[in-house]
Amino acid sequence: MAKAYGSGLAVGRRTVLRGTVAAAGAAALPPLAAAAPALALSGRPDAGWGVQTGDVTASSGLVWVRSDRPARMVVETSATESFRTVRRWAGPLLGPGTDFTGRTALRGLPPGERIHYRVLLADPDDPRRTGRPVYGTFRTAPARREGVRFVWSGDLAGQGWGINPDLGGYRIFARMRELDPDFFLCSGDTIYADSPIPATVALPGGGTWRNVTTEEKSKVAETLAEFRGAFRYNLMDEHLREFNAHVPVVAQWDDHEVHNNWYPGQLLDDARYTEKRADVLAARSLRAFSEYFPLSTLRPDADGRIYRVLRHGPLLDVFVLDMRAYRDANSPGRQPDDARGILGERQLRWLKRELTRSRAVWKVIASDMPLGLVVTDGAVNFEAVAQGDPGAPLGRELQIADLLRHIKHQRVTGTVWLTADVHYTSAQHYDPARAAFTDFAPFWEFVTGPLNAGGFPAVKLDGTFGPAQPFVKAPATANVPPGQDSQFFGEVAIDGESGELTVRLRDERGGVLFTKVLQPGRVGQ
Repeated sequence: MAKAYGSGLAVGRRTVLRGTVAAAGAAALPPLAAAAPALALSGRPDAGWGVQTGDVTASSGLVWVRSDRPARMVVETSATESFRTVRRWAGPLLGPGTDFTGRTALRGLPPGERIHYRVLLADPDDPRRTGRPVYGTFRTAPARREGVRFVWSGDLAGQGWGINPDLGGYRIFARMRELDPDFFLCSGDTIYADSPIPATVALPGGGTWRNVTTEEKSKVAETLAEFRGAFRYNLMDEHLREFNAHVPVVAQWDDHEVHNNWYPGQLLDDARYTEKRADVLAARSLRAFSEYFPLSTLRPDADGRIYRVLRHGPLLDVFVLDMRAYRDANSPGRQPDDARGILGERQLRWLKRELTRSRAVWKVIASDMPLGLVVTDGAVNFEAVAQGDPGAPLGRELQIADLLRHIKHQRVTGTVWLTADVHYTSAQHYDPARAAFTDFAPFWEFVTGPLNAGGFPAVKLDGTFGPAQPFVKAPATANVPPGQDSQFFGEVAIDGESGELTVRLRDERGGVLFTKVLQPGRVGQ
C-alpha cells in the first residue's frame, strides 16, 4: 500500500559574536562524560559519540561511528529490534588517521523497510573484547511509489550560542525527530569553525547564557585537530545523538565550516588567524567534514566531492549542491560574463545533466545559499547569488539564469529549491511575469534556520528573477539567541498516492508557521 504523508507535528548576521563574552564562570564538561551517559566497559573501546547513517538508497546505507581508541568496527543488522536474527558486516579498523571515526557500507538491503542496526567496537588484538553496542535504525528508500517525509535546516552553534545545559541543549532536534522523517537535509554551516564557544555570554536584556565548552572550541579552528574538535562539539548534545541514531543525514557545507564568507584563493584579513590562506583551512575542514559525516562521495581522490544526487524512490531526487568550493571571489557582482559563477563550470554541467535524466516526480535542489535574497559581504561585495540590481542577470546571476533556462527548455518539472543560511524562515515564489530575466518557468524557494545560532532580520529581495515573498518570519533585531522564537526548521511531505508535495515551515517548538501544497507536474503554481 502506498504510504501517504499528511500533516504532522546590531551585529552582522554572518559575523562572529564579539563584545558580549564574559570570560569567567566556566561551564565546561569533559567531552566523553557529556557524550557518553553510560559508563564504558573497562578497558574496551567506547562509542560515546553515537552513530549516524547517510547515503541511504533503496538497497544500501552508510553507518558511521567514532571510537575512543583503536578498534575494529562491526555492524549487525536485523529486521526487528530484538536482533534475534542478524546479518554481520565487517567494518574498518579505526585509528588516529581518521580521528578514530569510520564508516561501513551496508548493501543488499530490502527497499522500503526499517533496518535496525547496532555497532560493536572490538579490540584489534582480541576481537572477543567488545565495547557496549550502540543502536540505531533507518528506513531504506522505497522502490515503489510511497510517501516520503524529510526535514531540513542549517546553522548550528553560531555566534557563540552553543550547547546550553540550562535550556536542555539542542532541543530542536527532538522536535524534528517527533515527525519521524525519512532523512534530514542539513543545509550548511554544520559547525561554526570561526565562532568560538565561550563559557558564558551576557544576554542583551540581562542575564547570562551558559555554554558547554571544550578546549578546541575555545578559539577559531585552524589546525586539523581544531576542526575535528568543532565537529565533535555538536555530538556532545544528547538530542543530536538521539536524532542521529534514528534519522539519516544528508550534509552539505557552506562558509562557516571554514571562515565567514570564504572563497577559493582568499587571504583572510582576520587577526585571530595565524594561517591566513582560506584554501589551506578549507582542506583541513573538508577532511574533518569527511570524517564526521557518513557520505561516500568524499573519497581521498580527485573525484571526491560534496555535490551529489540522492534518489529516494520514484517520487523524489535530491540534488545536493556545493556553492562554496567552486565559486569565484566575492565582488560587486556586475560582471557581464561569469563562467565560474557560484557553482563552477563542471558542477553546473553535472546539475543540468542529472536534472534532465531524473525521472522522479519531484526534484529538490538543496542549495546552501538563497537565490533572490541579497546577502552582502562588506560594504560593496556580495556573498550569495543576488547582488541587489533588479535588472538583467550579471555576475553569479548569469549562471543561475543559464540553469533556469535549461530547466525550462528541457521541460524539467517538479523543481523546488530548499536552503538555509540567512537565519530566518521565508517562502519565495519566482515568476518570469515579475522578473527582469524571463526565460524560465515559475518555481518556489523555501528558506529556514537556524538550528542553534543567532536569529537575524530579513534581508532585501532582488528582482532579477521576479521573487514574491508570501511569508517571512524573522527577528526584529540582530543576533537573537536560541529559545526566543528565533530558530526554525522545515518539513517536506510527499503523498504516496496523489504525489502532492507539502512544505511546512516550523518554529523551534515544532509549530507550523506556513504551509504550501504543490501539485505534481503543474507549472506556475
